[in-house]
This record gives sequence, structure tokens and C-alpha cells, in this order.
Amino acid sequence: MTVSTAVRWPSITQKPRAPLAATIARLLFEHAVRKVPVRVTYPGGASSSGRRESPDPNGSYGSYGSYGSYGPYGSPGSPGSPDSPDSPEFEIVRPGALFARLGRDTKIGFGEAYMAGDWRAGHGTDLADLLTPFAARLASLVPQPLQRLRTVIDKRIPPTQENTINGSRDNVSAHYDLSNDLFEAFLDPTMSYSAAWFGDSRPVGTATGLEEAQLRKIDGVLDYAGVTEGTRLLEIGTGWGALAIRAAQRGAQVTTVTISAEQLTFAAKRVAEADLSKRVDLRLQDYREIEGEFDAIVSVEMIEAVGEAYWPTYFATIDRLLAPGGKVCIQAITMAHERVLATRRSFGWIQKYIFPGGIIPSLQSIDETLAEHTTLHVCERRELGRDYARTLHLWRERFNEQWPRIHQLGFDETFRRMWEFYLAYCEAGFRAGYLGVSQLQLTREPAWS
Repeated sequence: MTVSTAVRWPSITQKPRAPLAATIARLLFEHAVRKVPVRVTYPGGASSSGRRESPDPNGSYGSYGSYGSYGPYGSPGSPGSPDSPDSPEFEIVRPGALFARLGRDTKIGFGEAYMAGDWRAGHGTDLADLLTPFAARLASLVPQPLQRLRTVIDKRIPPTQENTINGSRDNVSAHYDLSNDLFEAFLDPTMSYSAAWFGDSRPVGTATGLEEAQLRKIDGVLDYAGVTEGTRLLEIGTGWGALAIRAAQRGAQVTTVTISAEQLTFAAKRVAEADLSKRVDLRLQDYREIEGEFDAIVSVEMIEAVGEAYWPTYFATIDRLLAPGGKVCIQAITMAHERVLATRRSFGWIQKYIFPGGIIPSLQSIDETLAEHTTLHVCERRELGRDYARTLHLWRERFNEQWPRIHQLGFDETFRRMWEFYLAYCEAGFRAGYLGVSQLQLTREPAWS
């Protein structure tokens, strides 16, 4: 399957004109980067550096400090200090365009400016290394008085992205139906497009066995859901079929639903090749339309596409379909509850270009929704945030290696920069701890039993 992206980027190809907003944006940008340990370079060689700060007494950034390539800062001029030539370099290519985009729409303009080539990671700087210290301070980069204007300044999520049954199909298709060949180019052989679980055999930051780690993740989900021989299993969100196949190989009778036509076609082919068609019922169906009763229900990184307004429906549906004594496992990307409250109404770059209709929940919002709308609660939890950072890094490496193949499918250079930014941006979020991902076991059993 090939695609055409010839006329898709009006916001990128048109040079923005917003002189007053650009001036304000430049002042705010220069104020913000003083807090961030990176070097900012301008055309002509001018540069500035962030202050040597750290948000904890040990001089590290939590998960970033132990995971990143330069960890705690040493003395000025040492590797990792902001005035060192080894610290990440934010290279501004076209200052006027960059600040005009930031002034016009800060949340969307930063990513659009990367897509347009207005800025880039400097020579020898990895993009995720550059973005991670920004992610570690994301909640404090904008001065507090200006943050209070968020409700006035931020764009609202378009009504067209609401996750009604028809809207969800359009939102999912915009990403997952891009091309199976695209995803096959950079994913591992299982075609798993969610956080892997690398285990403890070696440091996560240098792990390379992605296929093995994805199978470990899938087994972790199935174990939490208690899937064994004869289990009636429902999977909400088929992906490309890896979990359904793994469950069927355990002897489960699997019903798996997706609203991506491309994924369904691919998954059905793989199920048939594995000679498991009698054990796997694949459906092009919205989760809200499912009927029946199941001993176990699993859903891997699908809740992010549900939409806040539909979280009660999502969990109530799971509760309705789960047989007495059954178990559920969902794998969910999460963020801090205060960040959910601060950003849930605003329209960001990820929603515009990558996941329309998407919103990430918090663990607290999941607990509250379960308590208010279901008889279920969380019994067990496994955290895979550092694993997701590594997963994304390996995907980005593979994406860049395979770019000639992907380009031949019809994807252009703007698409390449968009996806490079998307993968690095998410990796930085997990490295900094701004984002998390949890495998959650849900049951109706009392928490103390």
C-alpha cells in the first residue's frame, strides 16, 4: 500500500507572519531556556546556555538523571553542564519563523516548527536527549501568571475529534490506517505498537531485544487477566493481532475487536497463517457495540483513544461484559492528575498531527471512574515507563534506518520530521517521568482478598 502526502501541510508550508506575537514568544522562549541545561545556537554562531539547575538536591532529573546519557551535572564546563560543548544543542535555523509559530500557538507551534525545519537538534545531539530536560520542566517553563491564561489562550479540541462511534473510527483511521507497510518497517516482528517489557536481565537503557520484550509484555497482560486453556477472552483493540495469537496459543477462545480496517486485514492474515482461525474471532466493531460474557478482558493502550467523556462508558462496558470471577488487564499510558486537569480541554500538537481525539488519563482518574461507574477496582499494577522510553528509542532508530523504504511508500520529508519529533517527544516524556505507563489488573474481588 502506498500513500500520497503531497498536499497535507498548509500550516507548515506557509511561512507564518505574526511580528508582535513573535517578539513576545522570543522573550518567553529565552526566559524558559535559561531554566533548561541546553545550549541554544542561532544562525551566525551566537549562542546562549541554560542555567545549571536541577529539580532535586542530588542534581538529577529522577528517571531522566539515571536513564539519560549525561545524568547529574558536574562542574561548569564538564560534560552535561549547560555551558559544556557536550550538552544538548538546540539549533535555531530560522528564528523569525520559529518565534512566529510559537507566538501564534505555543503548544502546536513548537512541533510544527520542527516539521518545517525552523529548529533542529545540533550536530552530535540526539533529539530525545535535547527534549528530555524540557520534558522534565514542562509544567514550569511558562511563568505561573501566564499559566493562568491557559483557558483563554489554548485552543479547544475541535468537535470533529469527539469520540462518538463514527468519530472514533475517523480518529483511529487517521493514524492506524496510514499504511501497514509503514508500521511493519519500524516495529518488531510481532507488530506490537505499545510499551515493551525488557525485564531485569540487562539495564533497560541498553536493551535491544525488542521482540522478546514485546512477548514478555503480552504475557504479562495475559497473566494479569488469568488467561489459560479454555478462557473466553475479549480483547478491546486488536492492533496487528500479536496478543490474540499469543492468547489463542495458550488455548483461549479469543474475541478481538478493532475499528481499524487496515489492522483487521493484517491481523486476520496473521491469525490464518498461525492456523488459529477457529480460536480467534476478529471483528470490525466498536467496544460499545459488544455483547456477551467473557472470563477475561484485555485492552492494551487503547484507553488513550477513548476520550475523557467516554471513560465511564469504556469501563462500564468492561464491567458489563466481564463474567463473575473474571479478571481484566489494561495497559494505559498515564500522566500526573494535575497535568490531566490542566490540559484536558486544550488542543495540542499530538492531537492535531498524530492521535486525533486522544487524551491520556491519570491513575487517579482511572480509580475515580472505576469507583463511580463500575464494581471493579485496581488490584495489581506494573510500571513500564522506563521500558517505554527504550521502546520508543528503538522504534526511532529503526524508523530512521528504514526511511528510504518508508519514503518509497509515498511519505515525504515533512512526514519524516513529524514522526521523528513524535517518537523523540514521547521518549523524552517517559525518560523525564512526565509520562508513565501501567499494566493494571482489575477485579471485583476485595482489595484485601
